[in-house]
Amino acid sequence: MYENDIYSNSDNGSYTTYQTDPNRNPGTDFVMVPDPGKKGKKKKGGFRKVLFSMSLGLVFGLFAGAGFYVVQLGVDRIAGEDAAEVSTEDAAKPGLPDSIGESWLNNINNITYVNTDISNVVEDVMPAMVSIVNNYTQTGTTFWGQPYSQQGASSGSGIIVAENENELLIVSNNHVVQGMDTLEVTFIDGSVAQAHIKGTDSDMDLAVIAVSMEDLSQETKNAITIATMGDSNDLKLGTPVIAIGNALGYGQSVTSGIISALNREMTLDDGSVGTFIQTDTAINPGNSGGALLNINGEVIGINSNKIASSQVEGMGYAIPISSASPIIADLLERQTRTEKVADGEAGYMGITMQDVTDQIAQTLGIPEGVYVYDVTEGSAAEQAGIQRGDVIVKFDRQRVSTRVELKQLVGYYKAGETATVTVKRFVDGQYEDVELEVTLGSQPTE
Repeated sequence: MYENDIYSNSDNGSYTTYQTDPNRNPGTDFVMVPDPGKKGKKKKGGFRKVLFSMSLGLVFGLFAGAGFYVVQLGVDRIAGEDAAEVSTEDAAKPGLPDSIGESWLNNINNITYVNTDISNVVEDVMPAMVSIVNNYTQTGTTFWGQPYSQQGASSGSGIIVAENENELLIVSNNHVVQGMDTLEVTFIDGSVAQAHIKGTDSDMDLAVIAVSMEDLSQETKNAITIATMGDSNDLKLGTPVIAIGNALGYGQSVTSGIISALNREMTLDDGSVGTFIQTDTAINPGNSGGALLNINGEVIGINSNKIASSQVEGMGYAIPISSASPIIADLLERQTRTEKVADGEAGYMGITMQDVTDQIAQTLGIPEGVYVYDVTEGSAAEQAGIQRGDVIVKFDRQRVSTRVELKQLVGYYKAGETATVTVKRFVDGQYEDVELEVTLGSQPTE
């Protein structure tokens, strides 16, 4: 019996089957007998493989050619016919297909993309951002009619906008600092300093607070910067924006989004109407007073969570910086009142007051503020024209809503100083704003 082995013919690459003697002496005795049937079958199979390989090559070539053609069409569309001119040297660089043409070389630099990395912008502007804590005293009446007071604290944000020889000046929202007993400002290096109100504007919900330069270490002075103001008049829908603020009081955090709407009119809690920038950037409690920035790191708005709604998502609002700038400039010129006047020198208005709570306002239709229950005869209030039934809503252009807030403000003014008092007065069936100049008198000695 013989066994079949397959050996290659080195001359023509074909294969031949030979029969070998299984009883041969390995390495010496063997008999090779060609198998004509096997040889012919292998030759036929090799020819089929050649044809199959040629077919695959043809198909690949067709698809490759179609692909190159489609890519060429896309390149031509990107390049366009209005391409800028390039030098002959650039167009003739080796390795570039002639079909691409000079227009593609010209326009490749005009292709834009969205860069989502804002870390460099944030790093540059963060030293101009601060966190604010408002320590206040809350007063009220219990269910049984007993008066009470308790300490509280709220968080907000601010933007360093200016400095002078004596003060570092920070802009924020009025509602962030309203009703404060003390204000604490935390800077980028973690240092904390006391701040005082320099001026507020409740209509625009703006405030400027001041920190004494003497209260800042040299390390803090070196760490902080002054923010760069932008122009909100040039904003367009879809423009990328960044919000930075003390969200939830946890410290500075960053969110980003786009401009969703411009000149959006919103009604505030006190009934006033303002015009705001709308953005889908997340603005949470604590973000109020913080910065809304463009991708150049310029302040284009001051965030306000006061007008946010828990019923919707992706709708935050900011005060346009171009509208706020004139008011901020005015507030920067105000006198900073850091210490209350001694009791014997403090100013006196001469009125009996009562708070107008939300419940009273809704029940009686009276505006929220400080209700003038009575006016002392011959007092500074009477001489200025304040009447019984007036509701005081501002003192020296700063919003007041309770007797405690009004007393705190008056406590910073000496007898003989003049302040503008804004009241709501019932005239012809409706309440109107009336501004009165009050020259404060001295407190009675009784």
